[in-house]
Amino acid sequence: MPFVKVDNTRLFYRLEGDEARPVLILSHSIGADHSMWAPQAADLLPHFQLLRYDIRGHGASDAPRGEYSMELLGRDVLALADALGISKFAFCGLSLGGAIGEWIALNAPERVSHLILADTSAQFGPRTNWETRIQAVSSGGMAAIVDMAMQRFFSPETLAQKNAYAASARRVLLGTDPVGYVGCCAALRDTDHTQLLHKIKARTLVIVGDKDVSTPWDGHGEVLANRIPGAQSVALPAAHLSNLERPRSFSAALLGFLLSGPDKYTDPWEQGYEVRCAVLGDAHVDRATAATNDFNRDFQTLITRYAWGSIWTRPGLDRRTRRLLTLAMMLALGRWEEFGMHVRAGLMHELEPCDLKEVLLQAAIYAGVPVANTGFHIANEEMEKARTDQG
Repeated sequence: MPFVKVDNTRLFYRLEGDEARPVLILSHSIGADHSMWAPQAADLLPHFQLLRYDIRGHGASDAPRGEYSMELLGRDVLALADALGISKFAFCGLSLGGAIGEWIALNAPERVSHLILADTSAQFGPRTNWETRIQAVSSGGMAAIVDMAMQRFFSPETLAQKNAYAASARRVLLGTDPVGYVGCCAALRDTDHTQLLHKIKARTLVIVGDKDVSTPWDGHGEVLANRIPGAQSVALPAAHLSNLERPRSFSAALLGFLLSGPDKYTDPWEQGYEVRCAVLGDAHVDRATAATNDFNRDFQTLITRYAWGSIWTRPGLDRRTRRLLTLAMMLALGRWEEFGMHVRAGLMHELEPCDLKEVLLQAAIYAGVPVANTGFHIANEEMEKARTDQG
């Protein structure tokens, strides 16, 4: 298993993705572990190399006895990054993870390109609240606070729905080492970055759940957003673990923030051309380019810049989903030449025959059996061509 030893403490980590892409470190809440980010991983991996880890005292990382500090937890991240040869990274932390991100941005600003502070604070409330929690866990274990924590992690509506993410979060919380949990409680109890926030230089996004009773906008999110220079903010209809309660909205907020900025494409035509080649294949785009003349050049520029550069590049839907939507619309409209082209291109990349079958069955109900019948015929022809080409 992947471990790094820091100050005689083993830290578990998971590093995934293309080494050529920028690194995004994801840091979880107290009482959770790196698996908390599973809903975001699929959305983020096409764009980043992801480093998830278990904060000391949590998950598969060691839980040494004693009180931890935010400096200790922040230095763990820097040591982990050093061990993996990562000099610069974007950092997204939720709750405890967000406070760790604040410390890193303040004390190692040259390491952080972007900072996402989700459902967190510069100062986490009265010390007495944490002392009470420390005492409860020290004497009664994690079961002593699990119900209270779950009511903060998730909204009543989500808990009532028997949400799978909430059920998983409860199991992880109950499985957390009480010694490590208490150590991190002490770090949160002693944290106060309020007077230092103006020193943070990294581009910052603050995410707040509008049902979050632990770190609401008033007194927490607003302090971060107002005192960190140039910080942006997003509110989600969620409680404390907003990435689990609104996973798609959370991913969209991250990608919208991380993939924007002055260092990105200034003209969507350039990126559109790359995406058009990636989706339809170089051969198809080469043929279209070769057939361009004075009469159709403006049209080719139009679709490259706006269809491919402005729509297909949006991070809100992954490429597989966009392919399936395009196929469904081509079916419903009877655009058979375009349908065949997208089937052919899809089979060469993200799509499998089972994906085509589901779209066609859906179309049979909502667009009509004759439409699906023609679609199955064309899809069969394309799959047969693909098998012939491969064989």
